[in-house]
Amino acid sequence: MLLLADPMALASEIDPILHVDLVHVGRFGVGVGRAHWQGGAGTHVPSMVYSGREGEPKRDDPLQQHSSRTACQGRNPDCTSRSGSTTGHHAALATGEANRIKRGKPMQVATTTTTAFCAHPHTKPSSAPFLRLSLPCRVSFRASLRPNLRATAMAATSQQQKQLVITRPDDWHLHVREGGVLEAVLPHSARHFGRAIIMPNLKPPVTTTARSVEYREEIMRALPPGSSFVPLMTLYLTDNTSPEEIKLAKKSGVVFAVKLYPAGATTNSQDGVTDIGKCLPVLEEMVRQEMPLLVHGEVTDPHVDTFDREKVFIDRILAPLVQKLPQLKIVMEHITTMDAVNFIESCEEGAALLLEWPYTFALFNGYNTFMFPGHVAATVTPQHILLNRNALFQGGLQPHNYCLPVLKREIHRQAIVSAVTSGSRRYFLGTDSAPHDKRNKECFCGCAGIYSAPVALSLYAKVFEEAGALDKLEAFTSFNGPDFYGLPRNTSKIFLRKSAWKVPTTYKHSSGEIVPMFTGSTLDWLPSDQPEE
Repeated sequence: MLLLADPMALASEIDPILHVDLVHVGRFGVGVGRAHWQGGAGTHVPSMVYSGREGEPKRDDPLQQHSSRTACQGRNPDCTSRSGSTTGHHAALATGEANRIKRGKPMQVATTTTTAFCAHPHTKPSSAPFLRLSLPCRVSFRASLRPNLRATAMAATSQQQKQLVITRPDDWHLHVREGGVLEAVLPHSARHFGRAIIMPNLKPPVTTTARSVEYREEIMRALPPGSSFVPLMTLYLTDNTSPEEIKLAKKSGVVFAVKLYPAGATTNSQDGVTDIGKCLPVLEEMVRQEMPLLVHGEVTDPHVDTFDREKVFIDRILAPLVQKLPQLKIVMEHITTMDAVNFIESCEEGAALLLEWPYTFALFNGYNTFMFPGHVAATVTPQHILLNRNALFQGGLQPHNYCLPVLKREIHRQAIVSAVTSGSRRYFLGTDSAPHDKRNKECFCGCAGIYSAPVALSLYAKVFEEAGALDKLEAFTSFNGPDFYGLPRNTSKIFLRKSAWKVPTTYKHSSGEIVPMFTGSTLDWLPSDQPEE
């Protein structure tokens, strides 16, 4: 991690090709930024956000002496200097001369700013009053040195790779339903996944530990003979869930998380949370029990555009919640936007907490600095890294590509692909495989959900191969999830062979059929428990 009292010190710390996230500590605030260097031995100082405090001048900021202008002057209501969700009272984006300071050979530099969770004049206040915080606040930020992978060269190498051997993956977001559908779909997940977080949105939902234990027994009875698959159960959070239920869930040894569905957000979510403030005692108990909160991150406000619901949820609910309960482990499920990526990155593991403490010995210019573990992560589905919203309409309305959260623009898909193939530990596999009978998808009010369990591993391999990042696939599928949950990694292996296979058009169940993702298509990677002969 680079903690810079003098940004110019960066020049001696970096390699020719790096992505570097920076934290600059000033007397009255914290500056954060990200830079991409490419080229010779010189360097540029990147643009940085200076987050000051209410009523305090922006003096003692080293970047100010090099800046000929700022993009945000104090409380100017007309300021438009936001990049992503840059925040902080009196935020100033240092530009001008700061970007032109260099040593040695000129280089190309591109800078962006990232999220800090201070109140900003442009940010809509939280809709949950109990979550609002006063300044001074904490600013968390990740610092990492990542090599810039050459996707083209890696893709060429992968063409010669006929087989991948990876640790058996887990699915950290799975729907298996009940009855005949459960019996039909469970073998598809159990064949290649070691464990799965089982979603609780049944009819009625799984709201108690006792019901969770019963549901687990149903799943175990439906497993194929000899299967070692382990279902990891969850509770469905409601306005009436009690802290005592969380204690029972932890003690049971079979419940591993609690799922937050905003009421009305998705399938069978009508019993979900209507007011996050009502759940505060439960969330505090979850911190004590070290039980993660799994979040369906969408608001249900009818005045919010469907395609903006994830971003608004982050701004109004999730970011304030992370501030209020920074030790609560949170998984943002099935992320769909670059806004979610920016949020996850700002909370990433390995962040530093920089907090002014004027009455103690200062480590860095009047600030105490210490590290804390990451508590926010995300699952990523195959559909949200392969499809954009055009897939809903190409060749007519496509109900089997309809899911919630709904598919987004191509720019968002690309942002998620970049994040998951970067090697970051904060993203892991969660298929959100959601089987529905074909008749319930192809009707006047079709169900939301994509059935991906039979094809998920093949599709993830496709994405990582195209990104030139097959070397990052195993961590995403098999390591990052158990590491976040504090569970051991699987010890068995599976094989992904470069062998074309055709996806069946449907899968039968007791009273109908289910259409899988990429139905009838030919895929290049074939999962197997046996190596290629």
